[in-house]
Amino acid sequence: MSHQKETVERYFEGFRRSDHAMILALLTEDVAWDLPGFRHLRGKEAFDGEIENPDFSGQPTLVIDRLIEEGQTVVAIGEGAGQMKSGDRFRFAYCDAFTFEGAFIKRVESYLVPLPAEG
Repeated sequence: MSHQKETVERYFEGFRRSDHAMILALLTEDVAWDLPGFRHLRGKEAFDGEIENPDFSGQPTLVIDRLIEEGQTVVAIGEGAGQMKSGDRFRFAYCDAFTFEGAFIKRVESYLVPLPAEG
C-alpha cells in the first residue's frame, strides 16, 4: 500500500477514535476542507473545530470500501454511521477526495449522501 493510502487510512482511524492530534498531524498548516453545500474550511484550527459534530455523540463507524489513487490524489469511497444526541442513528455514504502536498494532506473534498435508517 502506498504512503498516501496509508495516510488516508490513518486519517479515518483518527475519526473513528475522535483523535484530533492523530488527524491534524496528517495535514498541512493551510489545509482546506470543502464540504460542498455545507461549508469551506481553511487551516488546521478550523479543521479541528469540525472533527466532532456537536449534534452527535460517541465515535462514528466508518468503513472504507475502496481507495483509488492517481498522482497526488486518493479517493476514499465507503459508508458510515453515527449516533445523534437526539437518539437517532445517522447513516451515510461518502466519497472523500484527498489531495496531497508531499507527505501531507493539503485538501479534502467530502461528499455525503444520507442513507435510509437500518431496517
